[in-house]
Amino acid sequence: MNEDFDVVIIGAGPAGLFCTINCAGNGARVCILEKNARPGKKLLITGSGQCNITHEGPVKEFLAHYGDKANFVKPALYGFTNEDLTRFFAARNLQMTADDNGKLFPESRRAADVLNMLLEECRAKGVEIRTDEPVQEIGKFPGGFLIRTEKSQYRARFAVITTGGKSYPGTGSTGDGYGLAAALGHSIAEPAPALVPLAIEDYRLSRCSGISLPGCAVGHYRNGKRIGLWKGDVLFTHTGLSGPAILDNSRYVLPGDELKLALVAFESAGDFDRDLVARLSVHGRKTVKNVLGVYGVPDRLAVEALESTGIAPDTVFSRLDRESRKIMARSFTGFPFRVRRAGSFNEAMATRGGVALVEISGRTMESKKADGLFFAGEVVDVDGDTGGYNLQWAISSGCIAGRSIARLMDKKSSVRD
Repeated sequence: MNEDFDVVIIGAGPAGLFCTINCAGNGARVCILEKNARPGKKLLITGSGQCNITHEGPVKEFLAHYGDKANFVKPALYGFTNEDLTRFFAARNLQMTADDNGKLFPESRRAADVLNMLLEECRAKGVEIRTDEPVQEIGKFPGGFLIRTEKSQYRARFAVITTGGKSYPGTGSTGDGYGLAAALGHSIAEPAPALVPLAIEDYRLSRCSGISLPGCAVGHYRNGKRIGLWKGDVLFTHTGLSGPAILDNSRYVLPGDELKLALVAFESAGDFDRDLVARLSVHGRKTVKNVLGVYGVPDRLAVEALESTGIAPDTVFSRLDRESRKIMARSFTGFPFRVRRAGSFNEAMATRGGVALVEISGRTMESKKADGLFFAGEVVDVDGDTGGYNLQWAISSGCIAGRSIARLMDKKSSVRD
């Protein structure tokens, strides 16, 4: 049986819901098709269930958090900013609050409150949300799209693919949208995990799991040549490295690359060595481990890192010979880690790759291959840093797609009148 709609949106995550809210109403027949038993399954786990929905600060500062995709995301982010998002929720009695790092959450710290409000908004606009209905096939026909599921067949003037990427596949995010886009002529940039921890070869710091270094400088090397320098919080895990500085830059890392971490706040081994010498008269009777504590190195990390250099942690500082001191200075300003692998999709917070951006209008999110086809969110080749940037992208791109569809429907109605 064919069912006719003005708009069919495939995927009931934040991108799909915000697209729906912006194109529904005014008599438009809008339907969301969701493969899961409930909408927003992935949204519910964001920010460990607390929903880090965006970040505070001027929207122009957001652009640097999307790698080389800044020019593409700019129209959507400027079209529906983080401030617009905050006002949207406030108007519906859902206030946002920021943590010490500028991440914005609902005051309740409940992702379910965000989801419930969005679903209520959809229901108020007469949107039909059909769950347990994965899309099996999509094709063009004169005047629109034919969308087939196990339960029904839908005809729609506009179709929107908001199926997400491949991260956290247990939430239903399994890359379904790529096949649908490809069936309509789109190219797909190879999907890969993004915002992932890194597993390290011959990792010797597993006993430091849970230790975090704020503002750590990280040098990125390939074939002996430094190709990047990052700065941010680094977290030691049982198998390697995580934390924002690692997650945000994992998109650039290949197996076999080397990362060198500054465990102390010095730019060079020479600077650190000179400072160590200057402190001899004051701290000479302390153990090397305790001297490193003066520089903010946690005890457990100092012990494990020193042992990897062959220096006993309980060595009296004044008895450390010149060569050993220089070894320590080099090690603690550039402690080396060889990357074994990046995390899998099960560990990834986002997906890099997806529908090729050159085939989508960044101003409307409409396909350049098929008129009336739109995309939003993680299904396209955009991945942002941690801190709410991916959710903001999903929401902003969904809004722009929805508004673009609404304008086209209004134009068609005006012509008909």
